[in-house]
Amino acid sequence: MNLGGRLLYGILDLGYVTPEAAPRVLEAMLAGGVGIVQLRAKGRPLDEIAALARRLQPLARAAGVPFVLNDHVPLAAELGLDGAHVGQDDLSVAEARRLLGPGRIVGKSTHSLAQAEAAAAEAPDYLGFGPLFATPTKPDYRPIGTDDIRRAHERVALPIYCIGGIKRENTPAVLAAGARRVVIVSGILQAPGIAAYCREVNALLANAGK
Repeated sequence: MNLGGRLLYGILDLGYVTPEAAPRVLEAMLAGGVGIVQLRAKGRPLDEIAALARRLQPLARAAGVPFVLNDHVPLAAELGLDGAHVGQDDLSVAEARRLLGPGRIVGKSTHSLAQAEAAAAEAPDYLGFGPLFATPTKPDYRPIGTDDIRRAHERVALPIYCIGGIKRENTPAVLAAGARRVVIVSGILQAPGIAAYCREVNALLANAGK
């Protein structure tokens, strides 16, 4: 799938949002123009994740926005989701593609320039690159900063979504360091007005390319 115009990646993380509130939050994210959405449900039972994904996927599909699952590639395949995101210690991109079938999205997390170059050889549809800054979402990961963002784009010919502690307030600095796409988690999910927040970030992303 061509992700060229999909600059803002939103993660619906059940560490911040209850399953009951998730459909309402997703609708607001979609209204704000999020280009791709991931459901992250660390530590939740598979049946609970499946039930929630079945509620959320039609909302994203109606908006024309890819809906992917963090980890749990077999479940994503079973549910017919648009794709899955794998980490460094998860399935290979090739195995994820085999399970998901043709035309699905496979993203991969990377935490250094070397990992980004190695992951690009697996030919995922996009890379996550970070965490750039300290973030409670990934407390065990050391922030990698912004120095390698430009080099990653020079060496990797894939869409790269910078992630980790990015919020609307520091998005201009991240873009100035060479980023073209961003992932935002808590900034979106904790915003008083989610749709407006996403629109503001999208405007920053769009203007950066001009």
